[in-house]
Amino acid sequence: MSDNQNTFIEKIKASYSPSGEYIYLGAAMLDGLALAAAEVNLPLRMMNRHGLIAGATGTGKTRTLQLLAEQLSDAGVPVFMLDVKGDLSGLYQPGSTNPKIEERAQQLNKPFTPSGFPIEIYSLTGKLGAQMRATVTEFGPVLLSKILELNDTQSGVLAVLFKYADDHKMPVVDLNDLKKLLGYLAEGEGAKEIKASYGSISTATSSTILRKIVAIEQQGLGGIFGETSFDIQDLFNRVDGKGVISLLNIADVQSQPVLYSTFLLSLLAEIYQTMPEAGDLDKPKLVFFFDEAHLLFNDAPKAFLEQINTIIRLIRSKGIGVFFCTQSPMDIPESVLSQLGNRVQHALRAFTPNDVDALKKTVNTYPKSEFYAIDKVLTSLGTGQALITVLNEKGIPTEVAATLLTPPRAVMGPMAAIDCEKLMQGSPLFSKYKETVDPISAYEMLTDKINETQANENKVKAEEEERKRIEQESKPKPGEKSLVEEIMGATITRQIGKEIVRGIFGMLTGKKTRSTKSSGGGLFGF
Repeated sequence: MSDNQNTFIEKIKASYSPSGEYIYLGAAMLDGLALAAAEVNLPLRMMNRHGLIAGATGTGKTRTLQLLAEQLSDAGVPVFMLDVKGDLSGLYQPGSTNPKIEERAQQLNKPFTPSGFPIEIYSLTGKLGAQMRATVTEFGPVLLSKILELNDTQSGVLAVLFKYADDHKMPVVDLNDLKKLLGYLAEGEGAKEIKASYGSISTATSSTILRKIVAIEQQGLGGIFGETSFDIQDLFNRVDGKGVISLLNIADVQSQPVLYSTFLLSLLAEIYQTMPEAGDLDKPKLVFFFDEAHLLFNDAPKAFLEQINTIIRLIRSKGIGVFFCTQSPMDIPESVLSQLGNRVQHALRAFTPNDVDALKKTVNTYPKSEFYAIDKVLTSLGTGQALITVLNEKGIPTEVAATLLTPPRAVMGPMAAIDCEKLMQGSPLFSKYKETVDPISAYEMLTDKINETQANENKVKAEEEERKRIEQESKPKPGEKSLVEEIMGATITRQIGKEIVRGIFGMLTGKKTRSTKSSGGGLFGF
């Protein structure tokens, strides 16, 4: 072994020999040769410093995710992963050896030991696994605006809806609640009610938001909003001491990348808001893998990016690690990229001017190396190889190492459909989230409020109509005399009037008036 190789091995050992538990990634390579003694390890206690797994299509990113998930599970750390193509379900079953795996094991000087791992399969539609749902309130206006692809004005109106619901203690559970709330506040009594405190909502804006909500429903995706809402504690399960690997199968909603990527962020936001502070732990409580991460950031509004930055910056104190997986580091905003301390970079291709520019920027993000020309290494890595730098136990970036990665020990592909269905149906979580619950929420509360208002209006209207009817009936009809006129015109009334006049006249003149009564005595006995 040359002096250069010995120096290289010593440097790698000094960088990648943690005192606590770690994940074995592989052996560092020099001049294309894997040196088994130069082990590349990632300290478990640094997994909550987040990370990036990047590389061109077909370079082995998914298998890197798999080997990380397997070793985290072995260490008792639960994992959440996005299963884009439905081919990670094979994690449940032990893999099998083949000539390529045997060759890799020999190069690494590590025996290949097949193993299966406990998994839980979830789905946003409920067709491919246990139904994952979240209430509209849990999404919040920022994430929901991203899903509905609203502009700034429309996002502002959505924020007003959430503020009104919060002020009036109205749970907004599903899209029916949201539509009812939008309709109530955009017109009629609701519009009058919010005008002073929240401002008016134009018909054009409310109609646009409504159309976008309906479009989500027509695509059959409205079911992800509602109850029973997913309980994030179900992500922290263990079986026989191994952390459960939770897979969100999105094979049936691949055409809705904004929806599922934003849903993942909503889960992460809920974890952040729910989990207590944990400080620095020997190993994370959960590691969250964000595959196809570029979809999360495409055309993301400022408020959305700010929310991501806040979550990523602070969630590590809750004991949660987050790894983004994408094709190029340039897919990740700089503000987020700067917080990713662990880097596993697969090969990059430089076929276009944009690729060349991305390569230069990527090279500048790596520590200097006395052993590699990083730009050349990044374009020459083979499948199952990656350029790695992580944080050591003191939080210092390690020596850059081109690494031959260890192979996954479970099946590298999907489980048989019949086995997958049996596993899914036998899961208690499948039963737990199967049925939709319709609680008392904004829809029912606003319906009662509208009905009550309408009932009061009908009562007032009826009372007014009754008052008018009575007044109308008390008025004489044309040609008829009023009650007073009839009394004054009656014979007995005229006779009494005459007697009163005679009596008064007699008192004034001192003469006795003649009575019409033969029995004598006038009306007053005069």
